[in-house]
Amino acid sequence: MRIDPIAFFRSPFTSKFGIPRQSGIVSELRGKILFTNDYAQADALRGLEEYDYLWLIWGFSEHIGVEKHATVRPPLLGGNERVGVWATRSPFRPNNLGLSSVRILAIHPEIPDIEVSGADLMDGTPIYDIKPYLPYVDSHAEARGGFTDTHQWKRLEVVIPDMVRPCFDEEQWRVIEEILSLDPRPHYHEDDQRMYGMPFADRDIHFRVSNGVLTIDKIV
Repeated sequence: MRIDPIAFFRSPFTSKFGIPRQSGIVSELRGKILFTNDYAQADALRGLEEYDYLWLIWGFSEHIGVEKHATVRPPLLGGNERVGVWATRSPFRPNNLGLSSVRILAIHPEIPDIEVSGADLMDGTPIYDIKPYLPYVDSHAEARGGFTDTHQWKRLEVVIPDMVRPCFDEEQWRVIEEILSLDPRPHYHEDDQRMYGMPFADRDIHFRVSNGVLTIDKIV
């Protein structure tokens, strides 16, 4: 079976570093679904305004050709414990397919495109299908969540110096602070002298982490 993208995603993230590890974690993070020429049809969006959320089926385009294994090391478990790939949302999957739930913010049939929030997709990510989220079958509040029930992300305190505040508007800073508080570093990194760079909206945010505090050093 051959599948081709019906759309591509636009995001302020131009690299994998810093992207939320699950959809919905950073609810204010905005993005846009841009349809390819073959699927740029307003009629295909008819009725979508009656829904609040979408499922996106998309491709881990950065992981094509990367060796895959039966077990992976989830960051939530510290990057040390291995579990089966089917028991995780790991991007290192045989068919490189991702699944995300995003909130619809606006639909523009005349373009056409869809503005959404809460996505965990990198800029340029291919989207292979879109399906409406149906609460009566897609929501299972009583369901068990495996190791995510017993492990939670340890949030960092984020320090933003006044000198870098003019680089982004208030809405962008809310998103950035939420993302950084979730600690985008690989979980085996503990060097408090190491400088990290996170591309966001055509800029690079440079920061350090020490004793649970993330401090932004500069933005270039």
